[in-house]
Amino acid sequence: MNQPSLEQLLGAAGNPVSLLRNSQLGAYVYPVVPSEFSNWRDEQRAWRESAVLFDQSHHMAEMTVKGPDALKLMSHLTINSFANFGPNKAKQMVPLSYDGYVIGDGILFHLGENELLFVGRAPTVNWIEFHCQTGGWKVDYVRDDRSPSHPRGKAVTRRHYRFQVQGPSAWKVLEKVNGAKLPDIKFFTLGNINIGGRVVRALRHGMAGAPGLEIWGPYAEYDEIRDAVLEAGREFGLVQVGSRAYASNTLESGWIPSPLPAVYTGEKMRKYREWLPANGYEASGSIGGSFVSDDIEDYYLTPYALGYGPFVRFDHDFVGREALERLAKEPQRKKVTFAWNGEDMARIYASLFRPGQECGKFFDLPVANYASASYDSVLMGGKVVGYSMFGGYSFNERTALSLGVVDPNINFGDVLTLVWGEENGGTRKTTVERHEQVEVRVKVSPVPYARDAREGYHEGWRTRQG
Repeated sequence: MNQPSLEQLLGAAGNPVSLLRNSQLGAYVYPVVPSEFSNWRDEQRAWRESAVLFDQSHHMAEMTVKGPDALKLMSHLTINSFANFGPNKAKQMVPLSYDGYVIGDGILFHLGENELLFVGRAPTVNWIEFHCQTGGWKVDYVRDDRSPSHPRGKAVTRRHYRFQVQGPSAWKVLEKVNGAKLPDIKFFTLGNINIGGRVVRALRHGMAGAPGLEIWGPYAEYDEIRDAVLEAGREFGLVQVGSRAYASNTLESGWIPSPLPAVYTGEKMRKYREWLPANGYEASGSIGGSFVSDDIEDYYLTPYALGYGPFVRFDHDFVGREALERLAKEPQRKKVTFAWNGEDMARIYASLFRPGQECGKFFDLPVANYASASYDSVLMGGKVVGYSMFGGYSFNERTALSLGVVDPNINFGDVLTLVWGEENGGTRKTTVERHEQVEVRVKVSPVPYARDAREGYHEGWRTRQG
């Protein structure tokens, strides 16, 4: 008997918005890595003041694609140009639907001749695997899914460990563990360093908006490499970051992690929906927030809205190119940071201490998202002019922040109204308690919000809106 598909599920559900807004998926869990090593406030401070070790070994999926058509396939699936994309380079890959809207994103590593490695979330890995299987490309692939959210005591293994060392003192830590001055690894370029007598591959990167490297290798060497980095970092104040604080770094550095994948509509996408299972990410993922539309396409976003305009190159054929060329001529929303008013935040928390009255939707710290894809309405004069899509709290800035998109006529410094919480007391998601909606003043601010990240990032990386 064939496995039920996403297409069948959508047909039975009637409206994908209702299905996803009432998903029973539950809370998102960053697997395996402890919640906190010290406390999330000091862990946030460390990426601004000293150095941190991010453990990225478990929450992302990987896909290795090899073969004579590997480069052609991956170029066919992204807005990025491959004109100068040789071995030992990396780029942020952004695949689109046939209608020109974003499916997801992640990092694509060019490891060697005809060998590429993608690291990111499930929607993009699914899209790549679909084309590997159905597109007639001369490739082989190996998929390694994220670690289970609830391993229930069973051993967890991955193909690779993956760490990042970031922060003002990161270079000192890395030079000590390397035993010599670091090689000159350019931004988003791969190189090698030495750790404990092993040659380790490294990517010049910057998740927290500060200099550092991402390193990876065989998972069997996880403990050995981690212990060596921790020992080298002891004198420089290196801090391990737990899963609770990890995701909040993007509030300061400006990456929107999980827009809704634009796969639920379009006749050209039907074959893909028939391939996707009825119990996969796209079927069970959730939509949360105060923005509600019966049209699922109102939740789709272009690469321009998400800040990926500088990556778009019409120098190659790619899925969604024709549609994107048309969309590119229209006014584009832009990515911004919303700084939440402190007095309004205090009202949300004060509502928890009013016996017998409805409270505001709980704003968890340091990350407040309660759905796979968040869409809170942002208003000017009662009209929706954008969405808030990923929110939380920065102890470094002493401010609640969220990342989102706004209409092109909205300017930095504008104070808008964000509606926090869901309609009619909340949807049926397990992460939603009974609550009332609260209006919050938010100031439209740059991306990245943190000055160090905004001024220190390589030009074009999360800094230009295109």
